[in-house]
Parts: sequence; C-alpha cells; structure tokens
Amino acid sequence: MKKFVALLIASAAMVGTAYAGEIEGVVKTFDEATKTVTLEDGSAFVLAEGVAVDGVAAGIKVKVAFDDTSKAATAVTVVQ
Repeated sequence: MKKFVALLIASAAMVGTAYAGEIEGVVKTFDEATKTVTLEDGSAFVLAEGVAVDGVAAGIKVKVAFDDTSKAATAVTVVQ
C-alpha cells in the first residue's frame, strides 16, 4: 500500500510539472493596464494574479514561466 501511495504522489508531481513552460527573451512591450508582457519574438503573456514584475520594461531580457494550458505568466524574472 505504501508503494502505491508513493507512486501516486510521484505521478501527480510529474503531471503538475508537465503543464509548465519557460521562455527567455527581450521585452518588446509591457502594458501595465492589461498586465501583458510581449516579447520581441511575438510571444505574449498575461500575468497571473499576484505576479510581480519589478524592473520589466521594453528592451530588458527576461525569463517568463507560464502555464501551458492558459499561457498565463506565473513568474517574470529579469535576466542579467
């Protein structure tokens, strides 16, 4: 029984991470009104509730973590 529970937990963890993506690029625009970050390659991401975007502006290189199903940005980090 313990092995079954461990297998179930491990499977659930893998499924949870299967729907996450990450992309790195240069910000083309950041619209604070719509909370949308658009990268130079045309990728656009709406920020999920509560995501902070300190220092994000056009021309800044960022890493965006996002939900594959909704394309909502779950984190935006400035890359040095």
